Amino acid sequence: MSRLAAGVVLVTALEPPLDEDVGMTATGFMSVSLDPPLVMVSLRNDSRMDDLLAEQPLWAVSVLAESQRHIAGRFAMKGRISDRLLFADIPYTRGELTGAPLIGGALTTLECRTEQRVEAGDHTLVIARVLSATLPSAQGAPLTYFRGKYRHLA
Repeated sequence: MSRLAAGVVLVTALEPPLDEDVGMTATGFMSVSLDPPLVMVSLRNDSRMDDLLAEQPLWAVSVLAESQRHIAGRFAMKGRISDRLLFADIPYTRGELTGAPLIGGALTTLECRTEQRVEAGDHTLVIARVLSATLPSAQGAPLTYFRGKYRHLA
């Protein structure tokens, strides 16, 4: 499957009751339906984001531009520092409907509400309704992941 190019997104949510921002880089993200607007993200079972989204139905996705490779790498690190520090120097706004961070300069941002969770092997597929969509940056190409590396489309 490393030969299948994938877009790169940052999945974010606000963790209650601490009101702490949490983020995770993902490449298993896709549109499921246009009517109603549904998307799906694949989360490793028992990961912090999987545990959080099992409790918190509101979350967001920022589709990263190729210039945001550093953001993807930062939120994909193993044994990483606290999420608070990861968000420290990244421009973002807070989603009006979800409270989740929406990354500045992303190609698009989506605010979502979980509708269904499906266990699939060592992952959980989280299907969500899109509550809002914005286009923070109309410029730039998408960040892609292919053969274990972030890549340019060109």
